[in-house]
Amino acid sequence: MNLLLSDTPLQFELPERPENQYIDLSALKIANCIGCFGCWVKTPGKCVIRDDATSIYPAIAKSERLIYVSRVKFGCYDTVMKTMLERAIPIQQAFIRIYHGETHHVQRNVKEKDAVIIAYGEISREEQQVFLRLVERNAYNMLFRSYRVLFAAEYELAPTVKQEVGLWDAL
Repeated sequence: MNLLLSDTPLQFELPERPENQYIDLSALKIANCIGCFGCWVKTPGKCVIRDDATSIYPAIAKSERLIYVSRVKFGCYDTVMKTMLERAIPIQQAFIRIYHGETHHVQRNVKEKDAVIIAYGEISREEQQVFLRLVERNAYNMLFRSYRVLFAAEYELAPTVKQEVGLWDAL
């Protein structure tokens, strides 16, 4: 499955194929994680908050190719994307394992992914470095087999996303 997850509406047509899915997070109702760990203890693999996030984190887990499109603020994913990524905790288990020589959570039926993170906005060199380090650290927890980070100005966003989605056809 190919998943395009964006924090802003994208103005282009995703090639219509059953394996392609586009989710505009800005159009959904996604509450903040409350840190109750119910997804690990009370309802393993399912968030106790019933909102739109419950249909998204399974798609993240099943995806083999993934594109995250997020504005970057202060070297981090912007609020909409960060909220969704925090709500994806149910795809991990409470158990810890050694992965690439580090301790990380055991994944719950998560496929390894080839990921592209398209970071947009007015991003300073310092923020770019912080964001690159964040993605590097998150890559193990998100089970990225490979990843690339692309920085784009807002006016470059649609063509950049379209180009990356076009690469799905080449695979």
